[in-house]
Amino acid sequence: MTGLLTGKVAVITGAAQGIGLAIASRFVAEGATVVIADLDEEAANRAAASFPEGRAIGAHCDVTSESDVDAVVHGTVGRLGSLDVMVNNAGITRDATMAKMSLDDFRLVMDVHLVGTWLGTKAAGAAMRDQNAGAIVNISSISGKVGNFGQTNYSAAKAGIVGMTKAAAKELARYGVRVNAIQPGLIRTAMTEAMPQKAWDAKMTEIPMARAGEPAEVAAVAAFLSSDLSSYMTGTVLEVTGGRYM
Repeated sequence: MTGLLTGKVAVITGAAQGIGLAIASRFVAEGATVVIADLDEEAANRAAASFPEGRAIGAHCDVTSESDVDAVVHGTVGRLGSLDVMVNNAGITRDATMAKMSLDDFRLVMDVHLVGTWLGTKAAGAAMRDQNAGAIVNISSISGKVGNFGQTNYSAAKAGIVGMTKAAAKELARYGVRVNAIQPGLIRTAMTEAMPQKAWDAKMTEIPMARAGEPAEVAAVAAFLSSDLSSYMTGTVLEVTGGRYM
C-alpha cells in the first residue's frame, strides 16, 4: 500500500525528540525520507539511526542562524534531489511573568520560534518555488490563540507564527507551495509532564475530551497537511487540542 508521502523528502526542525520526532516517525511510515534537523546534532543522528537505513538523516541546525537553515535546505536538495515538505517545529520555553522575565529570555523565545520559522519558511519557500510544488507546516500553539499566564514571550511568538503563515501562504500560492499551521494544545511530552501536578490538573479541566493529546496525534495532522489530501488548503490553522478553547 502506498503511503501518503511516498517518494517525498521532508526536513523537520527540532526533530530529535518530542513532537518533532513523532512527526519524523509518521512521515517515514508514510514513505518519506526525512532530515532530522536539530540544535543537538548527536541527538539528531541517534534519532535518524533509529529508522530503517536510508530513510532518515541527522543534521545540525540552529534555527536562529540563517546560514544554518540555508545549509540544511540546500544540503537536502543537493543530497536527496528535492525538498517537498518543511516542518518548522523547533521551539523552547523560558516561562516567567512579565515582571520577572528578562529581555534576553523574551528575545530568545521569539528568535527560536518566530525568527526560526520565518527563516525555515523563507529558505524552503525559495527551494519549493523552483520546483513549483511543496508544503510547509508551521507548528504554532493554542497559546498563540488565547495567551498563557507566564508566557508573554511564547504566546507572542506562537501568535506571530499564525500571521506569518497566512502572509507566506499568499506569497507562495502562485508557485504551487502551500503553507499551513498547527496549534497543538496539551500534548503529552517530557516538557509538559514535568509541570507541577496542580498545573496539569487545571489544564485537564479545560479539555472537553478529558485527556492530553499524544505526539502521534499532532504528527497525523502534519502528515495530512503535507500530503495531497490537503491539496486545496493553504493559510489554514488546525487546532489539535481535544476541544480546548474552541
